[in-house]
Amino acid sequence: MPPISVPPRKKFFRPFILKIIRIGNSEGIVLPKSVLDQLQLRNGDIVCLTKSPDGFRLTPYGEDFAEQVSVAEGIMARYRNALRELAH
Repeated sequence: MPPISVPPRKKFFRPFILKIIRIGNSEGIVLPKSVLDQLQLRNGDIVCLTKSPDGFRLTPYGEDFAEQVSVAEGIMARYRNALRELAH
């Protein structure tokens, strides 16, 4: 009988419940160190918060991403009418 291949288990992601707190004249959340470690972030780094189909996504901000967004915005502005027609 051939050996049975068992796929590796996915790590269970424990959700973090975070409280919104006042930070100066603003409000924000404090990310646990374990989350910062997983995102490879440290104090002073810039992050990007984007809306996704299932909520929001927090990712490290990179210069290459900013350039991609800039190019995409230019394309969308240039072909606005065509994109609107394609959406209908």
